[in-house]
Amino acid sequence: MNTTPKSAWNPQRLDARAFAQAGASFKFTETLQAFERLNADVTSEAADASASVHWRASGEMRPSAGGGAPAVWLHLEATTVVPLTCQRCLGPVHTALSVDRWFRFVADEATAATEDDECEEDLLALEPRPNLHDVLEDELLMELPLVPMHETCPEPVKLHSGDFSAESDEADASRKNPFADLARLKK
Repeated sequence: MNTTPKSAWNPQRLDARAFAQAGASFKFTETLQAFERLNADVTSEAADASASVHWRASGEMRPSAGGGAPAVWLHLEATTVVPLTCQRCLGPVHTALSVDRWFRFVADEATAATEDDECEEDLLALEPRPNLHDVLEDELLMELPLVPMHETCPEPVKLHSGDFSAESDEADASRKNPFADLARLKK
């Protein structure tokens, strides 16, 4: 990971409270291959070795809604373009992904679990210290489209699995219409 500017903060084990109290931020540019789970979903033939994920994190302290101690907040942003498989033409489709998410930190996982249903914001635990790389990868994975497709496929889409022969057309014509007997009875 390359930090810009040079930072003493460790995103793999971030002290979120100190980060927010300092009003700190950092930027990273990493290759797509650094995100193993995300990289597993890309089309390997279309994957560009230089494809990268640009991300940034910033922290801040905000007054608590209940009037208690200020709350720790983290803003996470990222952009990238990943090659996926178009589900219509089965060719590669380059899909832009963007993350812009705020997280509020609480004391631990148990507190996060109890407060999660009662609040609208996303919650993370201060302890154990979060790995922002993993949090970011989770967010990018959630941004993947369920069914990636081109707006207009570059190749015509083949809509059937095989060509129908003249024999199958004749067989269809010679098949007896099940309603023909009903029509005869109606007369």
